[in-house]
Amino acid sequence: MHNSNLDDSSLLRVFSKLPISHHLSTSLVCKRWLFLHGRLVPSLKLLDWHFLESGRLFARFPALTQIDTVPSSCLRLAPNSGVLLSFKPSSFFSLPISSSTHDDDDLSSDRIHQGLHLIAQKYPNLRRIAVFGANEYGLATLSDTCPTLQELELHCCGDLSLKGISGCVNLQVLKLTARMDGGFFTTSVVVSDIGLTILAQNCKRLVKLELCGCEGSYDGIKAIGECCQMLEDLTFHDHRMDAGWLAALSFCANLKTFKLRSCRSIDSNPGLDEHLGVCPMLQELHLERCHLRDMKSTKSLFLVCGNVRDIVLRNCWGFQDDLFALASLCRRVKLLYLEHCSLLTTGGLESVLLSWKGLQRLMVVSCSKIKDSEVTPELASLFSVLKELKWRPDTRSLLSADLEGIGMWRKGASSL
Repeated sequence: MHNSNLDDSSLLRVFSKLPISHHLSTSLVCKRWLFLHGRLVPSLKLLDWHFLESGRLFARFPALTQIDTVPSSCLRLAPNSGVLLSFKPSSFFSLPISSSTHDDDDLSSDRIHQGLHLIAQKYPNLRRIAVFGANEYGLATLSDTCPTLQELELHCCGDLSLKGISGCVNLQVLKLTARMDGGFFTTSVVVSDIGLTILAQNCKRLVKLELCGCEGSYDGIKAIGECCQMLEDLTFHDHRMDAGWLAALSFCANLKTFKLRSCRSIDSNPGLDEHLGVCPMLQELHLERCHLRDMKSTKSLFLVCGNVRDIVLRNCWGFQDDLFALASLCRRVKLLYLEHCSLLTTGGLESVLLSWKGLQRLMVVSCSKIKDSEVTPELASLFSVLKELKWRPDTRSLLSADLEGIGMWRKGASSL
């Protein structure tokens, strides 16, 4: 049957059944099919700001609920760069869009504001957006016009700009990046206690918060803990926090997951142990690419996270036996994951593992100083009762194969 005999709704149902890999080719058959395919696209990564300003974005993709404008905002792009489309969160493909050459590809604050105003007008059902360099008025336009906005990613939006998110009453996920390193350029703004307090007072339904390159102190983190009582997931990436901020973490009463990534230090002066408090509901602690060389700050971290159930350590520099021994302060650990902890020895690992009476799962990957030959009978006995064990400290490890041969893995969800 010729496609002209089918109404739009019927064609959309047919297109929705096609594999995603066929969407681009079928959209090029004719103008009608191109338009209909645009209505199936929920998520888009914008590479050309002029595509937005011209109005072609809204004509081509009228039903977007997620849009990332960061690539078009912070990079100089060649003509015909186009957009990236997503029909599912993990599926992207490129679509060239012709555009004329513009002498000035740098975006002013006013142009970003006007672009966000257009997005808010055309996509009132927007659920997620990522923006770069937006001012207070641009963010206010989004927050006032898009009541369903639940996820917000802000890059290089300083303290005063955050006043614009006061209308985001349903915001649940926020990523706040103060510093962006694009390889050829680095740009940053100041996000301090002022900005952290503004977002805490206006985004009280936050469930997940990520702070990248942000400054601040005890006061800012305390404000987040006291105001955002639904917060469950908190991440610090390359933080610039002042000394003493760690003691405020205990105000996050419902925090379940805490992550530190690419942090050069934890807290230069966390204060007295008795003033730190404990996160009562914390279940997961993740440390990735962090510098862990200071005994006092590492001890303070484990004290604040004393109730944690899962500890994940990846690529942490300076993490020696004496520092890892402080993890024994966490008495309820059930899962330990170690990867690329090259200074930790078998003895240092054993001393902590034997202190955890409730340990159920252990994964050790690429930790070169942990040796099969140094595994004691006590440690081997612990291995035999674990529900899950992944033991690959180095490429020459033979213990995994030996344990697999005796069938101990079949009792649970164990892996090698």
